[in-house]
Amino acid sequence: MSEGQRFQLGTVGALSLSVVSSVSIVICNKALISSLGFTFATTLTSWHLLVTFCSLHVALWMKLFEHKPFDSRAVMGFGILNGISIGLLNLSLGFNSVGFYQMTKLAIIPCTVLLETIFFRKKFSRNIQLSLGILLVGVGIATVTDLQLNVLGSVLSLLAVITTCVAQIMTNTIQKKFKVSSTQLLYQSCPYQAITLFVIGPFLDGLLTNLNVFAFKYTPQVLFFIVLSCMISVSVNFSTFLVIGKTSPVTYQVLGHLKTCLVLAFGYVLLRDPFSWRNILGILVAVVGMVFYSYYCTIETQQKASEAAAQLPQVMESEADPLITGDKGTGIMSDGAVDPVIRLEVEFRAKSEKFGGERQDCSKEGNEAQFQ
Repeated sequence: MSEGQRFQLGTVGALSLSVVSSVSIVICNKALISSLGFTFATTLTSWHLLVTFCSLHVALWMKLFEHKPFDSRAVMGFGILNGISIGLLNLSLGFNSVGFYQMTKLAIIPCTVLLETIFFRKKFSRNIQLSLGILLVGVGIATVTDLQLNVLGSVLSLLAVITTCVAQIMTNTIQKKFKVSSTQLLYQSCPYQAITLFVIGPFLDGLLTNLNVFAFKYTPQVLFFIVLSCMISVSVNFSTFLVIGKTSPVTYQVLGHLKTCLVLAFGYVLLRDPFSWRNILGILVAVVGMVFYSYYCTIETQQKASEAAAQLPQVMESEADPLITGDKGTGIMSDGAVDPVIRLEVEFRAKSEKFGGERQDCSKEGNEAQFQ
């Protein structure tokens, strides 16, 4: 199996793991929050991250991956920003209608595209833009019901979108810049995310629910679903970093909307949630957009690979040619100046003859000095 085939297989595996684990945890949390009354989402997320860190620490102890320390300030800033973005998304849901919150989530894709275009000079073809537009329209039809606006909720939504976009872009750029795997980055950033959410979680949950997470009655059924949610979260957090590292933040957001459609469908089938023809139409339109996005991404990736393969022989040929055109090997450049490598070699040869050194060694030192 070639390197490209292994990469494609790994990408498909990461996408599949992300979809399965995310849909599973949403259904589990929905039962925990809606049926059992445990509405402390931010605090629960901090427990998720703490369990994820402990699981990765055990995996490190078992030598399943290698610890690779890098810029501690970057890791700390990234972890705290991730925690803040999760808290802001929860606040946005608390201070806005469900419809406006869904619009906030839809705004993450165009915001990510805009930021990557401005700061990273990344180009998105019209086909990709069109497929993303179809996707957003479909998800909007399926999920957006009402749009009740208020100033505080709008500000929180704006901050949530910006911090989420920046955090997801950082997930991709940090892995590439420092050459760390998704597991290594998650292991080092998890403590900062968990501490951030553990500190602000009870306060935010109390603000949104008027309840105290520490005064909640933890029955065996509640504890079972909390433990199950934390166990699934290990796979969710790992697959999130894995998908963004292997693809891009935009692709991860597209995958997130696929999860939304699947959650709506599973909610209707398993939990008998209300379902209308509008939901069905929106899901179908969104699926069409996802298919187009996947198709055009695949086509453009293949085109880039073909162009890179075509340019490789030209690069090798240019490296084989002389860098400076000489006149019949005399070492004289086209403007009449003496080639500096030849001049340096002559100087070292003279010193070699003077001090009894060998010409071959001096020529070697001269060439090394030239490239230093």
